[in-house]
Amino acid sequence: MPLIAILVAALAIGLEQLIQVKYGVMGVVAFAALAIGIKAKNSMIGGIGALILVMLLAQSG
Repeated sequence: MPLIAILVAALAIGLEQLIQVKYGVMGVVAFAALAIGIKAKNSMIGGIGALILVMLLAQSG
């Protein structure tokens, strides 16, 4: 069980670093808002985070 938690934490940190390198600080803020919205079951915060991520992805494409 602790090994799984460590692997999930490492994956989350790696994903956050990848987003920061590719999309900058705004990508990290959007990812954090999405994660907080999902954990808190707050659809408004999660929606805002998802919207910002979609806008960042649309810009880069």
